[in-house]
Amino acid sequence: MNKSHAVIVSFARTPIGKFHGGLAHLTAPQLGSAAIRGAIARLSPDGNANNVPKIVEAYMGNVLSAGIGQAPCRQAVLGAGLSEDTICTTVNKVCASGMKSIMLAAQTIEANVHNTSDPIAILAGGMESMSNTPHYLPTSRTGTNLGHAKLLDGIIHDGLWDPYDDVHMGSCAEKCAAEYNISREDQDRYAVESYSRALNAIESGAFDDEIVPVEGPKKRGNDSPDMISVDEEPGSVKLEKLPKLRAAFQKDGTVTAGNASSINDGASAFIIMGEEQAVSMGLTPLARIRSYADAEGPPVRFTTAPSCAVPIAVERAGMTLQDVEYHEINEAFSVVALTNSMILNLDMAKVNVNGGAVSLGHPIGMSGARIVGSLYQVLNKSDATVGVASICNGGGGASAIVLERLS
Repeated sequence: MNKSHAVIVSFARTPIGKFHGGLAHLTAPQLGSAAIRGAIARLSPDGNANNVPKIVEAYMGNVLSAGIGQAPCRQAVLGAGLSEDTICTTVNKVCASGMKSIMLAAQTIEANVHNTSDPIAILAGGMESMSNTPHYLPTSRTGTNLGHAKLLDGIIHDGLWDPYDDVHMGSCAEKCAAEYNISREDQDRYAVESYSRALNAIESGAFDDEIVPVEGPKKRGNDSPDMISVDEEPGSVKLEKLPKLRAAFQKDGTVTAGNASSINDGASAFIIMGEEQAVSMGLTPLARIRSYADAEGPPVRFTTAPSCAVPIAVERAGMTLQDVEYHEINEAFSVVALTNSMILNLDMAKVNVNGGAVSLGHPIGMSGARIVGSLYQVLNKSDATVGVASICNGGGGASAIVLERLS
């Protein structure tokens, strides 16, 4: 069987909302539905249904699923109006969930799992509402005989905590900074640059082709809700306060709330097809998924795992790192982007050119997909061809995807 190249034919993302910001009234599946509808609408701007392939399967990343209700991917898919016969799978690979969903979609296309010559598509992406993540009361089922009952923060417990060494993932970032001699000043300087790039990108409209506007909270009376179409995080920072922030994870540490990613809400969705089928429908593929890879190492070293995944993905694409024109490395912490760029010997001018998670925000189930879309936009606006998106994830892992821009 000849391998069919998987291509991206459409994608969209919501704006990234601040923690308890303009998107906090929406659940993760509702945000996912908004992104899915946006991606489908972009397939056929004139409303011609003949240009929309049948979506037969969907993978959506989601990490903080407690309290959402069963089958978050299924909720997002049906909420977007897709057919009830669409196969749905929710993916949890922590921060890499959205990217792994795209990889699974590509594998499904390449392996012709659905065994059909008819034009079909696979939906992939990621979604998170960190604002709506509940607190847990672990002793509530067995009872608390005497004394206080402790609440656990679901965001920290299931999203940001290393259960292997029993530390916050920020403590792992501190170890990385110490090992690679990345100073507080290095990280703050990087954070300022990330915010500067993000603000410039917003001002220039660089994200306009990515974002689908989302209705804000309902207003009193008959006033229509505001439409949110801009990422909320970048415009809220006071950069002059960055050097004055206390270390967040250890005394005299280097990692702060300002040079780490923030807590956010958002969703991103992609429509993936076989290249020949897309062309036969008259669709214009945006990018070919040339290859992808995962890597794993010690949990405490998750911060540098992208430097392991990227070379594997690049080699599988039949390329070298010198062939890669642009990189998106998820900014879980400033030290992550700095260290992996150092290990891979990358030109920082070609890494996260429109900012990253430090400035834009990090809805953890969404980010792996978000950076793939952002990478395509950078390639497109720079008239470049090859790029790599990579993201670390809790447990010591990372994922990477190589894109080849086609149009």
